Amino acid sequence: MKAPFDFKSIAQPFSNKMLLNGHQYLYFGGTAYLGIPQHQKFIGYYIEGLQQFGLNNGTSRNNNIQLGIYDLAEQIAAERFCAEAALITSSGYLAAQLTVKALASFGQVIYAPATHPALWLDEPPGSKGSFQQWASELVDMINTAEQEKWVLISNSMNNLFPEIYDFNFLRQIRTDKQLILIVDDSHGIGVNNQGLGAYTQLPKQKNIEMVVVASMAKALGVDAGLVLGSGKIIAELKNTNIFPGASPPAAAGLYAFIKAKDIYAEALEKLNQNISLLSKGLDSSWEYIPGFPAFLTHKPKAGEALLDQHILISSFPYPDKNSQPINRIVLSSWHDPTDIEKLISAVKDF
Repeated sequence: MKAPFDFKSIAQPFSNKMLLNGHQYLYFGGTAYLGIPQHQKFIGYYIEGLQQFGLNNGTSRNNNIQLGIYDLAEQIAAERFCAEAALITSSGYLAAQLTVKALASFGQVIYAPATHPALWLDEPPGSKGSFQQWASELVDMINTAEQEKWVLISNSMNNLFPEIYDFNFLRQIRTDKQLILIVDDSHGIGVNNQGLGAYTQLPKQKNIEMVVVASMAKALGVDAGLVLGSGKIIAELKNTNIFPGASPPAAAGLYAFIKAKDIYAEALEKLNQNISLLSKGLDSSWEYIPGFPAFLTHKPKAGEALLDQHILISSFPYPDKNSQPINRIVLSSWHDPTDIEKLISAVKDF
């Protein structure tokens, strides 16, 4: 089916339902897993933040006059996600680039397959194959190498072909090797591991320094970037030229983040209910991770078939424009049971 509307020129907020070209569509895409962009209480907190702090703050974080909310938001973030310390930037990309560029000189840099481009230093890394194969080969390589210091860079999960990575293989690496592990948890934080994300699930060893970077713009609904790590690492990152050289995110968003602990918990509970409802209604041809709201099908025409029934899912060619589309249903806390029941019925039709 040829789309009756240019879906790349939408001029309204994303939500569970959208009115496009005179037709109402159910929307099952994007990354607003907890539905925060449409959560009225969260929006109310954001407006309170705007009234208190204004639209933005274009000053450096090393300015002699500071808004105290930035330090407070970092303290709250560290506490919520069980890290010793945290750093907040204006975007997830900046958080990743700041971290990688500051820590890459520690040792030999090794990338896991499919690592997000925000973590690349220069050219695309050459690692290919599965995460499990890479992990197995990495253990052998590090244990037999003369090199003592290493920087390992990876996503926490693959959200396109749903898989959460297990980093316990690092326990097999010799303890006389010194490692910094940088993990991008942009799609997991706020959702996976009861909302805590990846930080608490990474192996705790004296020879491994764990650093998690994430976009806060997905599940957490705030235009900002986050770094979680030890007090030593966070202090080192704050002492770089990049950190004070970039303006911080809008204080209003962080004000809402601080206030929204209960909102996130309630939204996650609803998301898990939605995941349970949909998983019971799909057949075994759909792939998903328990607890993560993305459902993959290998049927290449799924996106078009659902579009015929005024249902929009995530559907785009990958890894390049000439590839077959990846078709995924992405759930959010803004979906109601009736939305999911209509989706199940539509899926059964094709």
